Amino acid sequence: MNVRAIRGAIQVEKNTLADIHAGVHELLKAILEANNLVAHDVISVIFTATPDLNADFPAAAAREIGFGAVPLICASEIDVQGALPGVIRVMLHCNTKAKSEDISHIYLKGAVALRRDLAQ
Repeated sequence: MNVRAIRGAIQVEKNTLADIHAGVHELLKAILEANNLVAHDVISVIFTATPDLNADFPAAAAREIGFGAVPLICASEIDVQGALPGVIRVMLHCNTKAKSEDISHIYLKGAVALRRDLAQ
């Protein structure tokens, strides 16, 4: 097994608990599926959110879908003028047999613009 880091992001429509939770659920499920992982394979997850997203912690949403035993932390993304709003980013550390070049980094919805080279 190898330890790998997987990046991803999603843009949510509104600063609401429902939108933040739905975005986190969609993003984490897509990362797990694309990389043939389950929550048990995850070592830790770092979430950041743009400053306009403060209705809830992204980690709270992750706990709802099986990440209760995984160390999670949230932080605010730096407030860069002109940056894409409404974005939740993730760096997920996991145990996997995959080679680094076989890892799928997932960028969804408007966040595709952040990393067109990696977007699915």
